[in-house]
Amino acid sequence: MPNGEGHRLDPSDMEAFGAAFHDLLAACLERMGAARDLPWIAPPADMDETVGLALDQSSTEISDLFGQLTQNIMPYATGNTHPRFFGWVHGSGLPQAAAAELVAATMNANMGGRHQGGVAVEQAVIDWTRQVAGLPDTASGILTSGTSQATILALQTALVRAFPDVRTTGIRALPAIRVYAATGSHSCVKKALEVMGHGARALRLVPVTEAGQMDLAALGVMLADDRRAGHHPLAVVGTAGSVNLGVFDPIPALADLCAAQNLWLHIDGAFGFWTRLAAAPWRDLSNGVDRADSLAADFHKWIGAPYDCGICLIRDRVAHLAAFRERPDYLKPGDGLAGGDLWFCDYGLELSRGFRALKVWTTIKACGATALGAAITDNCRQAALMADLVNASDVLTLAHPVVSNLCTFYPARGDADAIAATLQLSGAAVFSTTMVGGRSCFRAAIVNHRTTSADIRAAITAVELAVRAA
Repeated sequence: MPNGEGHRLDPSDMEAFGAAFHDLLAACLERMGAARDLPWIAPPADMDETVGLALDQSSTEISDLFGQLTQNIMPYATGNTHPRFFGWVHGSGLPQAAAAELVAATMNANMGGRHQGGVAVEQAVIDWTRQVAGLPDTASGILTSGTSQATILALQTALVRAFPDVRTTGIRALPAIRVYAATGSHSCVKKALEVMGHGARALRLVPVTEAGQMDLAALGVMLADDRRAGHHPLAVVGTAGSVNLGVFDPIPALADLCAAQNLWLHIDGAFGFWTRLAAAPWRDLSNGVDRADSLAADFHKWIGAPYDCGICLIRDRVAHLAAFRERPDYLKPGDGLAGGDLWFCDYGLELSRGFRALKVWTTIKACGATALGAAITDNCRQAALMADLVNASDVLTLAHPVVSNLCTFYPARGDADAIAATLQLSGAAVFSTTMVGGRSCFRAAIVNHRTTSADIRAAITAVELAVRAA
């Protein structure tokens, strides 16, 4: 292949490229097969130097470049594919969906719009999730980078529905907006309000009950106070699986309150929404999500799709379109590639969008809803087992009753943060830490389909040994 115009960037020798690509694929498959044996490894001290790029960067032979990918970069991930990774709520990834990522990258489709097959794939994923939620077939949705982005889309839709002229007049023409969420809710709600221009003061954190749920009586008082002060209560964010404790707000009662007071109900179900696929009693935790005005969830957490992919569902398709649709002349509907009734740029902020839907579609097709639900149920049972082991320990104390898939506990002696770091560095297990009741605690968020009861037992044994040695 010539190296001139039109041929400067593609591989000049596709046969050699193919051979190197096969070697790279083999290395990726080897890593996927060994996922249960690959804990987090700290990046080397010279990582920045190793991966640094020169301003006048020259080209690298493809076999050398792919070797750098597999040897210098791939080993130093967060370790969340390992079955004893319990830190934060990181999904574990599926090999089947990784294969879909290769197809999506090969297609290199822009999913902002136009008449193309990927639109049907994304709509199929949206429809499936909508049915899991129990929302009507008139609802709309869009895939996002994650729940943080989805929260912005949902709250902006609520704002435009309440104030249809805001896209023209801006927020300075509005009364002070108020959004309500339980104390301990995810920081993405605060960030959304900051980005939207309302500021952090627009978020009212509602006290929680002893069980960790939003206190609806306290919410009622706050709503009345804000209305007397001339503020505009816009929305309530119900949490389906709190980030610290895995607690679910009383969603049916919250839906009743929002309906009675004409408030938008948004559900933050980043991971907890997927209990809709689990067995009882965990499925019942998310009862009532079918009454939400909007809902956000992540496929890259409990569903196991590779990062990143979330979803925003909106009950009112008309309101959703009103909040974001914008078609300049160069994007006007037409025939051929410019055709198609569904352009996802009409439902969100991005015109340039990757084909995220393919890895989710592949995950659902490869595993099926029953197996996905069984894995979610397993994780909840494992969290309950961890709590039992903690309760039976003489050096560990449960910090809060286990509700779903999160278990928090504190050591009888030693510093939880230091012990957690020691365990991470040893490869024994990855716990994060948090504060519960004013005490620093270990926090295990179990969302890994590779985790077994034996992993739970081994992790707690490792913690006990570390505490006794502290």
